[in-house]
Amino acid sequence: MIRIIEAKDIRDRRILSSPKPTDDVSGIVADIIRNVRERGDGALLEYTKKFDGAELKSLKVTPEEMEEAMKKVPAKFLRILRRAARNIRTFHLKQVRKGFELRKRNGIVLGQKVTPIEKAGLYVPGGTAAYPSTVLMDAIPAKIAGCEKVVIVTPPNKEGQVNPVILAAAGIAGVDEIYKAGGAQAIAALAYGTESVPKVDKIVGPGNAFVAEAKKQVFGLVSIDMIAGPSEIMIVAEKGEDPKHIAADLLSQAEHDKNATAVLATPDRELGRKVADEIEVLLKEMPREDIARTSVERNGKIIITRDIDEAIDIANEIAPEHLELVMKDPFPYLDRIKHAGSVFLGENCPEALGDYYAGMNHTLPTCGTARFSSPLSVDDFVKKTQYAFYPKDALAKVANDIAYFANKEGLSGHARSATIRTEK
Repeated sequence: MIRIIEAKDIRDRRILSSPKPTDDVSGIVADIIRNVRERGDGALLEYTKKFDGAELKSLKVTPEEMEEAMKKVPAKFLRILRRAARNIRTFHLKQVRKGFELRKRNGIVLGQKVTPIEKAGLYVPGGTAAYPSTVLMDAIPAKIAGCEKVVIVTPPNKEGQVNPVILAAAGIAGVDEIYKAGGAQAIAALAYGTESVPKVDKIVGPGNAFVAEAKKQVFGLVSIDMIAGPSEIMIVAEKGEDPKHIAADLLSQAEHDKNATAVLATPDRELGRKVADEIEVLLKEMPREDIARTSVERNGKIIITRDIDEAIDIANEIAPEHLELVMKDPFPYLDRIKHAGSVFLGENCPEALGDYYAGMNHTLPTCGTARFSSPLSVDDFVKKTQYAFYPKDALAKVANDIAYFANKEGLSGHARSATIRTEK
């Protein structure tokens, strides 16, 4: 049963944050990365046989496999994937940045140009599960940004095949290449390159503890999006809202992972009790009941607050991945939300809209990192370069200032590089 607690009894609200994985996998991952770095495709093929049970002759997905996959996916699902992709493109096109240039009367030019990352690597979980939504969410912003090459790595099944829905989503999103590799070994391949898999500049996408640790270890050699923790949802609900809807939304995240966190904050004590009862009813109907029940009993909470304002304050302290404001008029509260990955407004906006269809990205900061980081976006696939041009006369006017500043820092070479150009 989910716990019901009083907000006034919470002394340390950090206990409401999702628990971070405690598995010590760093040594195992370091060995895998070293092996892939040294042996390339040979190591990848061995790990694919060991961990995925697939004996591959080639790592790269062929055009024929792509064509066959499109035939296997139901036409209805293809239509839905295309609609979702259209919504995601529309949303992310608004994120495109342009550079700027400042030209002054004395001939000085200052500017910043925005350049796409050349090669992006996307990790897509596979095997027994398939997440075409991850393909769309990660690949579409990369393509909009203008990445020259967008590459997917994803583990195959025991027959050596990639789930057709993954391939179909990749085709719709415009992915350039797909490789049959998963786990930490796939991250290593993207970071260092192998005979088949190209070295990329940035790696994005979710994965298990081994994937997360591998991303952490290769960061610096390549860029990464984030180290994601277990999924989270927090709901702030006003009095009189539908308990069944709220229970269903809490369980939508609890079913992800036994370490997931689902929290409700409401000033309506009766609503809290009804939600707890509805959770028990809905759990019995879920195919993933064991996972969801463990999540709810281990990490789930219903917090009874003095009022909505206190519930909002708690939400800001938690900084949840997903935040729902379940109320008739949520917009007055939107500006009060300081820390959240995505905010879902009103009575008819379940978090699942963001996961699949609305167009906003579902790759979000977790474990309180929404306090300082953002959802995946087009910005993640570009970099900014600044530039400057000074005519001789313009430099001469400021050379002594530059030299004085540099000498104050004890860097006479810096000072000399400015003044030497003004000497007769």
